[in-house]
Amino acid sequence: MEKYGQYRDKGSGIAPFFPIAPPPTTSLLLPWQLFLAFIRIPILTFAWLVWLCAIRFLPAGSLLRKANQWCLLGIPGVWWIDLQVDNVRRGSLSQTPRGRLPYPGTIIASSYTSPLDVLYLAAIFDPIFTQSYRNSRLVRPITQETALANCFSITNPLELVGAGAATSAAGQKTLPLSDLVRQNPTRIIVLFPESTTSNGRGILKLSPSLLSAAQDTRVFPVSLRYTPADVVTPIPGWLEALRFIWRLNSGQTHCIRVRIGKATTMTRGLSSSSSSSTTMNDGSSPASMSPSSQTRSSRTSADRASAGRGSFESNFFDTLQASPAQKVAGGSGGDESDDEAEGGAVTEAERRVLDALAEDLARLGRVKRVDLGVEEKARFVEAWRRGGKKGKK
Repeated sequence: MEKYGQYRDKGSGIAPFFPIAPPPTTSLLLPWQLFLAFIRIPILTFAWLVWLCAIRFLPAGSLLRKANQWCLLGIPGVWWIDLQVDNVRRGSLSQTPRGRLPYPGTIIASSYTSPLDVLYLAAIFDPIFTQSYRNSRLVRPITQETALANCFSITNPLELVGAGAATSAAGQKTLPLSDLVRQNPTRIIVLFPESTTSNGRGILKLSPSLLSAAQDTRVFPVSLRYTPADVVTPIPGWLEALRFIWRLNSGQTHCIRVRIGKATTMTRGLSSSSSSSTTMNDGSSPASMSPSSQTRSSRTSADRASAGRGSFESNFFDTLQASPAQKVAGGSGGDESDDEAEGGAVTEAERRVLDALAEDLARLGRVKRVDLGVEEKARFVEAWRRGGKKGKK
């Protein structure tokens, strides 16, 4: 792995793109794993076909839709959900005020590591999924099937045939989050601000797509982590999709650790970042500071902005085989001039808002932020594939 050392975060040494090996086991368990897979995969396939042929056409939020999603989670052994909400005591979740959990008209900014992210959020909230792009404030509404395919950076097969192709063409349209929320006041919007999957060991650089939300729209940071952790999918491709299906269905049980942070709004984030930038400890202006000092100041401001939101901290690569809408690996969209035309330039105050959200996601997931993103993952996957080809020769 040392030849991939350049794809580690230089500050922490974290490698967010490496696949995670399955937990140690013995060959004596192989017959049991084969038995579980051979029993579960046909049942899971049937449940998925029921979703594709009938259930997905039902109204959003209907009981049958959620029941089908829970079947897709339960059949492969995802039975244990450890859910905790910021500033809510364990055991009192049923008494949680409405504003502490995502509700229609709000946005979920979720961590992005596995297809189970999509299935869990669909089972609980039945939301509208979106695709973020690296340097763009616009998002693309996508179906749940496309959201699952994006976890492997592959094209949703349903988008290539029949009615799915027409739906895909309509779904190529990108728009600001504020417009999407206004057009769907009875739905929750899910955003994956990292734009591409990681192995869950760090929070990648965030897309500016969140900045297109309306000033008063509430944004809930949500972190999802898994035990065992080998069900994450940082490597793209159909082969990785097959490996994921094997790991998911051959394991006895899987646990999801869900942490929901305190909601914030763009108005609150911008006001807090503005006040922190004008009241620095040393009284100096940002222009008089060195680049490294500005970076540390930005991180400090993000810490302040996220302080008091809870207390968990204690205690593709050939364009990732992307669809035409995914012009750059991992969900980065368009060229730089297009991004600028879409308002892609991020001000210092807006950067602090993104930093605050990243700090929240890192705190909830008990991981660190890394200075790596879509571009670095594209180079890593290219090197990873070259290494695999050399190993076969």
